[in-house]
Amino acid sequence: MEGTKLGNKNCITLKGSAQHVSEFFYFGINSILYQRGIYPQESFTCKQKYGLTLLTITDDGVKDFLDKTLTQIKDWLEAGEVERLVLVLTNVDTKEVIERWDFTVQHEPGFAPLSIKEGKVGEKDLKVIQNEMRDVIRQITACVTFLPLLDCVCAFDLLVYTYQSADVPEKWAESAPCFIANSQEVRLKSFSTSVHKVEACVSYKTDA
Repeated sequence: MEGTKLGNKNCITLKGSAQHVSEFFYFGINSILYQRGIYPQESFTCKQKYGLTLLTITDDGVKDFLDKTLTQIKDWLEAGEVERLVLVLTNVDTKEVIERWDFTVQHEPGFAPLSIKEGKVGEKDLKVIQNEMRDVIRQITACVTFLPLLDCVCAFDLLVYTYQSADVPEKWAESAPCFIANSQEVRLKSFSTSVHKVEACVSYKTDA
């Protein structure tokens, strides 16, 4: 992350915050794909991050998709154009949406795109930021204790909600919202870089 050590805090730039948030999305998405069994266990490898041993996908096609998507999200975060990232799990056979993992992005006071002053930075200890991210990852892992078993073959997709002013590449297309009928929602913890705040929740289909 871009930043300068200042006492027991770090100066967090907008660019540095965008890097940290997009990096969290990478590990968060991989954790969901692993915990929900979207790909076989042998398709993942271990990495150390946030003081945890995390699993990341080794499939070249999936890695390429995630890298390109998160590079674009990082650019949008720097431009203040991202409202939300959603990971959607769908039944491959029926195309029915089974789960939605929502990560809502907000700007901390004074860091809204139209009001942020040039050179303005946030201040927060990097260890505190990483601890908050670690807690969200741990909750993602713990979600398997209450989420319904996925008894069908599922695929995933990423939806990015941006402001209308965002510069959208031609390869990106508008998508349906992919809401879930008869869903239950569980809110997870949030984290803040002092520039961006990310709130997480998971919605899943119930039999009701």
